[in-house]
Amino acid sequence: MQPKFADELAWQQAEFLMQPIYIRIIDRIRQQSETSTWQVSYEEIRDPHPINYLCLKSANRQLKFDIWDLCYQVCFLDYDGSHSEIESQIVAVDTSLIDMEAQTPDWHRLDEKAKNVVARVFNNLPT
Repeated sequence: MQPKFADELAWQQAEFLMQPIYIRIIDRIRQQSETSTWQVSYEEIRDPHPINYLCLKSANRQLKFDIWDLCYQVCFLDYDGSHSEIESQIVAVDTSLIDMEAQTPDWHRLDEKAKNVVARVFNNLPT
């Protein structure tokens, strides 16, 4: 699913942030998996567009989470993880994740937001 942007600047800001966000999300998943009873694996689907899934397995339960949706929850303001939202509304980039003065990601804010998104996934797993 491709997000809709208000303008070229918003698209550039999202493009600037997505790789650092993806890296932080994967690292936070790794950290959470170290203390979780759920087995973590990944799945990649390329057709019709690339989707990367976080796959969680525990006993007879299996759950999948779209990693790009997790990234979108970090990158965009008020994004709830709904594919229908990303297709129907213009997204707003969380510009607090960018250190405008240094022209770099604000690593602390980015990591905190990624930590919260991944923690929410693991904290809401069925027991």
